[in-house]
Amino acid sequence: MKNLKGIFSALLVSFNQDGTINEQGLRQIVRHNIDKMKVDGLYVGGSTGENFMLSTAEKKEIFRIAKDEAKDQVALIAQVGSVNLHEAVELGKYATELGYDCLSAVTPFYYKFSFAEIKHYYDTIIAETGNHMIVYSIPFLTGVNIGVEQFGELYQNPKILGVKFTAGDFYLLERLKKAYPNHLLWAGFDEMMIPAVALGADGAIGSTFNVNGLRARQIFELTQAGKLAEAREVQSVTNDLIEGVLANGLYLTLKEILKLQGVDAGHCREPMTSTATEKQVAEAKRLKEQFLG
Repeated sequence: MKNLKGIFSALLVSFNQDGTINEQGLRQIVRHNIDKMKVDGLYVGGSTGENFMLSTAEKKEIFRIAKDEAKDQVALIAQVGSVNLHEAVELGKYATELGYDCLSAVTPFYYKFSFAEIKHYYDTIIAETGNHMIVYSIPFLTGVNIGVEQFGELYQNPKILGVKFTAGDFYLLERLKKAYPNHLLWAGFDEMMIPAVALGADGAIGSTFNVNGLRARQIFELTQAGKLAEAREVQSVTNDLIEGVLANGLYLTLKEILKLQGVDAGHCREPMTSTATEKQVAEAKRLKEQFLG
């Protein structure tokens, strides 16, 4: 298993206008992240990949293409989580057979699952696949909050390496790192990387890293080195970019910026708006020119 610390892009996926996977475009996004953004790894099949609108077969196809293009150049994490445990296991087995370094799974959502049910979900995926696991905690979308003691219960499974922490609760983040220093923690909010890394985050997984990966590494390394004034300057520019991207439509804008950089990033998957308006395209161009050259 490769080193899983550092900067990981939450991989965007290129779709054709009819919603089918654009394989060539996806390969270009993978290459852009590795060759231009210089990321340490790719987080495949997450929210940024529009994963929860896809069929099992489509999710497998994305795992296959990303692995085939990346080979062993960077670490690969496969997000296989689903409300359907059988699908999560099937995807986990497939990604493991492909040679992914680790699995990740979002906490089961929509239904109000008990913690015992959540623990069973993770233990089952691990037992069925034999792979390592990263818990994907994103409470503002799932409604699932896990406390320090509950993380301790999850971590009793030696295959669980840590958590992708997409939350603004830095008190909980600090408590987790203090209680479980041997478990890894990845920051999930690109706009709040400095406090996460200052409190001990081992890496970061972000959607904007597809276009802003070089700055993400600067923030990460400057903060680790204690150069906080310099880190704040880079974070400020990054957050200006993020603010513009969010106001213009997150995934559509990232894809439009990639297109301006020569990457066939395609469309979004419906029911998201699949195609950017002229106004959104113009704003993406402005953001690219102002912040990314």
